[in-house]
Amino acid sequence: MSDRPSSLALRRFALFDDLPPARLDALAGRCAWRRVAAGQPLLLRRQPRADVYLVIDGAVRVTTYGANGRQVTFRDLGAGEIVGDLAALDGQPRSADVMTVEDSLVAVLDREVFLDLLQEEPAVARRQMQRLTTLVRQLSERVIELSTLGVQNRLHAELLRLARTASPEATAGEVRLAPTPRHAELASRISTNREQVTRELNALVRAGLLRKEGDALVVTDVARLARVVAEVMGDGGA
Repeated sequence: MSDRPSSLALRRFALFDDLPPARLDALAGRCAWRRVAAGQPLLLRRQPRADVYLVIDGAVRVTTYGANGRQVTFRDLGAGEIVGDLAALDGQPRSADVMTVEDSLVAVLDREVFLDLLQEEPAVARRQMQRLTTLVRQLSERVIELSTLGVQNRLHAELLRLARTASPEATAGEVRLAPTPRHAELASRISTNREQVTRELNALVRAGLLRKEGDALVVTDVARLARVVAEVMGDGGA
């Protein structure tokens, strides 16, 4: 199903900040606009094309599978996020699959149009480099967690990440995660199994760091959770 192109939908993307209205209109006109139902593949590693996907509405999940068949979830992305740009930049095969988590509207941008945009708009190219830098830092953090932390600490770090995503301004107090993250999804994010996640979540409830509230999971003290994570992660950067 197609939707009428609109440059207004592209204004929510930080990548396109300060682009003149005429440039945004032209860019919107070059997009193929698609609605994709929840639970459907948006792009797959075996697909030969290297188009860029702009998430206009909804949410998608970047995931892959290990040699043992275990699903590994990298991250969830919502409106205003971009996927598929890595393959568009280097022309190499996709590095992950992307599935829709919710009914989603996406704008599909041809690889050559995307590359022309980066060449013609230096400010957009600079923001794209900043995006990639942020991604590298996030993935580096995940590698450190997976290679050095036990399941309990990996779950603490993932819950803190979810809390900060749900409420970016919250540095203390409660944060609601709604709906409650599925145990299997948490397991795929921290490379473990659902049973271990269930045990650790119950332990956090007993410790008072989590509370179940209807269809939500409440982090009762974000600052305390952050201190717990900091104690095992330490401080540093590059």
